[in-house]
Amino acid sequence: MHESGEAPDVLISRAQAGDREALGRLLQLYRNYLWMLARSQLGGALRKDLNPSDLVQEVSLEACRDFNGFRGGTEPELVAWLRRIFVRNLADQARRTQAAKRDRGREESLEALLDRSSIAVHEALARGISTPSAGFERRESAVLLSDAIAGLPEDYRDVIILRHIDRLKFEDVAAKLGRTPGAVRMLWARALEKLRGALEEAP
Repeated sequence: MHESGEAPDVLISRAQAGDREALGRLLQLYRNYLWMLARSQLGGALRKDLNPSDLVQEVSLEACRDFNGFRGGTEPELVAWLRRIFVRNLADQARRTQAAKRDRGREESLEALLDRSSIAVHEALARGISTPSAGFERRESAVLLSDAIAGLPEDYRDVIILRHIDRLKFEDVAAKLGRTPGAVRMLWARALEKLRGALEEAP
């Protein structure tokens, strides 16, 4: 959802015509999605050295600076372009950290990283979550999911991120949240129900 009421494709067109205000509103639409991408990719040692919000900020600044290089005209094309910027920034950041040297699993090609990041949010969030809204036919589903999760109450948001993005077992989620596994399962079920309700209202 976005306050302006303008479709992403309209904002893209205005931004490409030189409207900087439209460009700012356009890029704001994808901050939650980029944060989810960052959270899904910054696992293990990397998360100790890199902050998802900092990575999102760098990607947004680069996208704003280099928007003249975007040649698409639709939201899927824009999301793919933003994802490529994200991958470059993540790889650059990883190379600069000691974590990258310790985590040999991150020594992979940019193309492989792009492939993983392009489906990470889709697969992780789709597990146990239906696609109830017609909005999914007009917008990128992972973008809508990311926005819906960001709008949840904190405890609901945390349990979904830990379970679906971090892919933790219920016992591990319980340890992080200071709850029993049974309580976490109930919280998770309520969170999914709340999320489905939010998605049904997606424009």
